[in-house]
Amino acid sequence: MNSKINSSKAPEPVGLYPHARRVGDLLFLSGVGPRERGTKIIPGVEQDKDGKVISYDIEAQCHSVFRNIKYILEDAGSSWDKIIDVTVFLTNMKDDFATYNRIYAEYFKDNQPCRTTVEINCLPTPIGIELKVIATV
Repeated sequence: MNSKINSSKAPEPVGLYPHARRVGDLLFLSGVGPRERGTKIIPGVEQDKDGKVISYDIEAQCHSVFRNIKYILEDAGSSWDKIIDVTVFLTNMKDDFATYNRIYAEYFKDNQPCRTTVEINCLPTPIGIELKVIATV
């Protein structure tokens, strides 16, 4: 089985890609950010009239990203406890890692997938965190 999956609850992709692809018993999620479905709203992000980020709350973004991942997993017939690998992209490792790591520990205390966390210069939208996930179905 090789199928595309799009969630009815997660935010629409910002490009030409599905939320996830299932290949056999594996589910590969595209990068998931904190946006809300049907809007340009990014929880925890305040922008000026020109779209420049004035301030952001990484904690709010983390919770929103994890919620969006849960939506995609559920719509694909998987679940949080079936996540086996996580790649995390942060735009500000120095300021945000401790908060992100604390929240991550709350969500993954029972299921502990492999994890890689990297700092990147920016993401396609004005967000501070994005996750790439692999799960089983």
